[in-house]
Order: sequence, then C-alpha cells, then structure tokens
Amino acid sequence: MWRDRNLMTDEPLVLGIETSCDETGVGIVRGHTLLADAVASSVDEHARFGGVVPEVASRAHLEAMVPTIERACETAGITPYDVDAIAVTSGPGLAGALLVGVAAAKALAIGLGKPLYGVNHLASHVAVDQLEHGPLPEPVLAMLVSGGHSSLLRVEDVTTGVTPLGATIDDAAGEAFDKVARLLSLPFPGGPHIDREARSGSSVAIDFPRGLTSRKDLERHRFDFSFSGLKTAVARWVEARERSGEPVPVANVAASFQEAVCDVLVRKALDAATDQGIEDLLIGGGVAANSRLRAMAESRAEPLGIRVRVPRPGLCTDNGAMVAALGAEMVARGRTPSALDLPADSSQPVTSVLV
Repeated sequence: MWRDRNLMTDEPLVLGIETSCDETGVGIVRGHTLLADAVASSVDEHARFGGVVPEVASRAHLEAMVPTIERACETAGITPYDVDAIAVTSGPGLAGALLVGVAAAKALAIGLGKPLYGVNHLASHVAVDQLEHGPLPEPVLAMLVSGGHSSLLRVEDVTTGVTPLGATIDDAAGEAFDKVARLLSLPFPGGPHIDREARSGSSVAIDFPRGLTSRKDLERHRFDFSFSGLKTAVARWVEARERSGEPVPVANVAASFQEAVCDVLVRKALDAATDQGIEDLLIGGGVAANSRLRAMAESRAEPLGIRVRVPRPGLCTDNGAMVAALGAEMVARGRTPSALDLPADSSQPVTSVLV
C-alpha cells in the first residue's frame, strides 16, 4: 500500500515513467533530489533471443507498470496524490513499449488531476546527471552512448536548447557491444560482459579500425560515429582464428574492441567540446557505465581543461529517475505541460525535448 506522507517544499515533486525499451522505470524526484528509482527489467526474457524483442518488452511493461509505481511511491514515502506532475518518455524508442508508458502516464495525470510532461529520452539522459552532480553547466557538451544511440549534443538549456552536433550513421556503440559479445559467446546484454573480460586482456593485442577518423571522413563526418566496420572487422578476425583451429583469445579481443570504441567516442567528444568552446563534457547512456570509457575520458580531458561529468552506473542505464529529473526541471522552469493527446513517437528527434 502507498503510504500517505505529504512533503511540503517549494521544489517540484515529479513522478517519471520510462518504457522506451526493455526496462520499466519509475522514478520520483524532488528538485534535484532522488527519492525513489524503481526498475523492473525484462532483460532475462530477451537474453535467449540475443536482443530485445519489441512484443515481449511491451507485454512486460504492462505487467510491471502498477507494481513498479507502487514500489517507487512506497520507497519515496508518498502517495500519487502528493506529486506535482507526471513525466513520461514519449520517444524515441520502441513504439509498443512507449505506448504502454504514455498510456499509464495519461491515466495517472487524468485520475490525479496533475499536469503531464512528455519528454525526450535522450534529453532525460542529460538531465539525470543533476541528481548526482547538481545543476548542469550551460552550455554543456553531452555525449550519449547506448544500444540505440551515439550522439554528440550541445545543451544550452536541457528543457529547450538541445542542438545535435553528430550521431551514429549505422550501428550505435551499445549495439556493437552486443553484437561482438555474441561473436565471443558472451551473454546479453554484451556491454558489462565485454568490460569484465577486457580487464584481463590487452587493449593493444589487435589493431581494430577506428571508424570515421580518417582525414577524408572527418571532412564530412567530423562529429559522427560508425561502428559497423569495427563490428565486421572483429567478426572476420574471430572467424579467421576459428578456421585455423586456433583458440579465440576472448579477453584480448574484448579489450582491443573496447579500446577502439572508447578511443573514437572520446576523441570525437573532446574535439567537439574544443570546437564549441565548451569546458564541460557530460557522458550519459548505458555505455557510459563502461569503466574504460570513463577512465579514458577523464585522463584525456584533464590536459585540455575540460571537466567530465558521468552519473553513477545505475543512473546511466534507462530508468525512471532520469525522466523525473527532466520533468522536475520542466516544472521548475515553468514550461507548458503537454496536451493529454500526447503521442508516442518512436523516432522523436532530440531537438524535440518536450512534446
């Protein structure tokens, strides 16, 4: 049961719902303070398929929604009537999964008589850092890296001013991690397992390619990413070893692959920050939990006078706290709420922060 405890303060109390992929997240935030972050993951249901199955994810969201909301409210010590607003990821993401979250948020907003904010998934990954490190610098250069996105963004105001500088033109970084993990017979999702294997391997054992870093590529795709060629190079290297009957050195392959991905991500992010005259780099998204990416970014940024902000790993992956954080910022800055006919947009552009 929900406990009834009304916390009186000037800071907005916001409940956020995230269902863009395979995790049902419900977060409760007061201002920049995280009160609850409840997550129900369906990753185990997708593992046997080697990737997320949209229909399975949607059904899992339906089953988990009410229990996850109840758990978040109990953890925060509030009732749903206490909140000032409801925020929900309206896109981008899997269409069916998004629809479950948007429908639930609309029902809560109507039933409770609270304003509704449909917010962008990518902008939420930026806003969540405020829960750990306080207000965002303005501007800040955000690099978002996940299973579906690899983006560089100039953020003037996370509630309105997100300008894309670059993005992936094929496989996202997290997608490449999953595909390479499958080649190495590692479990899904691949990121954490490659990170773990890489710690006992050599990052210079194999010279894998760095996509879109040649002089010719930089003329057209200076701040864009491509990991498809890297994934193919790893596949060919592994297949050649298997054909020759030699064992595949999993730790070395993982470390060398991870080094190539992180090298490109950090190189382009710092180049963009320097080009834009921005002194703060924020890294978000599931791949931001990677230990090598964090270490490399910090070591390379320091000589350039660039400060690096990365949320703790639990806030990097998809969660309701990030949606609530952006919603709280919307309320605090007096942004107009969304209409109750708010759509779920699977291809919502990052420039559309509030729908």
